[in-house]
Amino acid sequence: MILLTAEKISKNYGIRPLIDRLSLTVSEGDKIGIIGVNGTGKTTLLKMLAGIEPPDGGEISRSSALRVGYLPQNPVFEENAPVLRQAAKNAVPGQTFQEYEYKSLLTKLGITDFEQSISELSGGQRKRVALAAALASHADLLILDEPTNHIDGETVARLEAYLGRYTGALLMVTHDRYFLERVVNQIAELENGSLTCYPANYSKYLELKAEREAMQSAARRKQQVLYRKELEWIRRGARARSTKAKFRVDRFAGLDREPGPEQRQELDLSSLSARLGKKVMEIDGISKSYGGRVLFRDFSYNLLRRDRIGIIGPNGCGKTTLFKILRGLVPPDTGRVEIGETVKIGCFSQENEEMDLSLRVIDYIRNIAEQIQTPDGMLTASQMLERFLFPPEMQYTEIARLSGGERRRLFLLGVLAYAPNVLLLDEPTNDLDIETLTILEDYLSGFPGAVVAISHDRYFMDKIAEHVFAFENGALNPYLGGYSDYLSKRPEPAGPERAEEKPEKQKARRSSGRLKFTYQEQREFEQIDGVVSGLENSLKDIRRQIEDQSSNYAALEELLAEKSRLEAELAEKTDRWVYLNELAEKIENQKKDGSD
Repeated sequence: MILLTAEKISKNYGIRPLIDRLSLTVSEGDKIGIIGVNGTGKTTLLKMLAGIEPPDGGEISRSSALRVGYLPQNPVFEENAPVLRQAAKNAVPGQTFQEYEYKSLLTKLGITDFEQSISELSGGQRKRVALAAALASHADLLILDEPTNHIDGETVARLEAYLGRYTGALLMVTHDRYFLERVVNQIAELENGSLTCYPANYSKYLELKAEREAMQSAARRKQQVLYRKELEWIRRGARARSTKAKFRVDRFAGLDREPGPEQRQELDLSSLSARLGKKVMEIDGISKSYGGRVLFRDFSYNLLRRDRIGIIGPNGCGKTTLFKILRGLVPPDTGRVEIGETVKIGCFSQENEEMDLSLRVIDYIRNIAEQIQTPDGMLTASQMLERFLFPPEMQYTEIARLSGGERRRLFLLGVLAYAPNVLLLDEPTNDLDIETLTILEDYLSGFPGAVVAISHDRYFMDKIAEHVFAFENGALNPYLGGYSDYLSKRPEPAGPERAEEKPEKQKARRSSGRLKFTYQEQREFEQIDGVVSGLENSLKDIRRQIEDQSSNYAALEELLAEKSRLEAELAEKTDRWVYLNELAEKIENQKKDGSD
């Protein structure tokens, strides 16, 4: 069944046409990943398909009663509203509000204080609230714009598993290549305003694209050979009155007008680094705490000239603070960092904080260097911008008018123009398109200096990291290899994370036969509503007691401990509630279909 059809839609913001007579069909069961170079209009396309923005031309048709869940790239919230109310705000009209489901999704995404004001949350936490709202919307079609940005690796893995099981249609913009490999069954590449669709996941897409480009190259070579032959013949002097000669003259004129396959402009990521001496960076016993909370303690490491280090850990654990200490922007509580005399640090920070958005693109680079040394010789700022996919007509545009990905690409050029010999990369994959990421990874493999990267992008870390330091319980623990190696070697997670494995094992146990409750599950299903309701009432009572005992510190300590225990138990029971209700719904559908 077709859910949505876009037919010859267009969008133009005045600088250049973004979407040009584009067509797309989304059917039941489709899981489509949209990819493309930054600035090609991916976010604009999603907004039009979600009904947020109208197209300038063409038509978008939706099936009757289609329910759409939408995650914007930059969610907008009602300030000072509680988290739970914001998550429920996107509930589809006519659907019963299931508070447990929202709470379960928020908990899995790392949001546990449901009454906290949205204004107190970080940008990444707000993105998670918006994601929970979209996932809990009971939508027939989920439209997600960069769902993995600002989310740590553990949460990304859970989201990947959730979307892998999701039975509705999915349309998303993402640069997470493991997502594209494991979740989607189609890839649509946006280029020059139109889509090229591949019925494939990421690895198969790479094969199909390589085949397509090889065919285009072969056709181009064949055309060039024919063009040269005709040119030789026409120069010898054709007898125009001859029928055969007139045919060849006409064919040559046609070849002369034939544009052939368009030559794509590609990012050229190359620069020279400054000379690096033997001493790079010595980290000796550094520790850092904030507000009584230990971020890391007694961390030591001697950074070597060709090191490729990955730093991983949950949001808020202290990764960016570690980088600020290494750069000398924040002092450690204990220990010291000694940097070699020849070291030039290039820092690709998470929020592009050094960018003045009022500057023109070319002035931003000229402020760093008028000329830039590359392996191909000295290039001007304008020439280097062209290599970074900023054509002359874009170079005099204000940075504020660029897309998020274009700003990141410009910021990356600014870092490399400085000719660093040590690179500190803080979330470099956020907002960068796959093509730029692939070229960046290749560049880093040949970079002659040290590279230290913070990233939640599992694919990126697997490709560039040779050692990983993981934030675990206030310590930075070393692991050899990339992200996947870390997953295979880390200690077994405890608590709720292990509890989440049970439904998967139970699901696998049933995969060979019909779905049904076990005796224990049936009893648990019958009682779970009352259990969850009782825990919520107990929490309300504990909160009232905490307010009453605010001056009795001994009693308050016991009440806070009990509150933490009840919250953990409620989170676990909420997960079970969602699992059991989903299973009950599948069993009921199985009966209706007559499959039992």
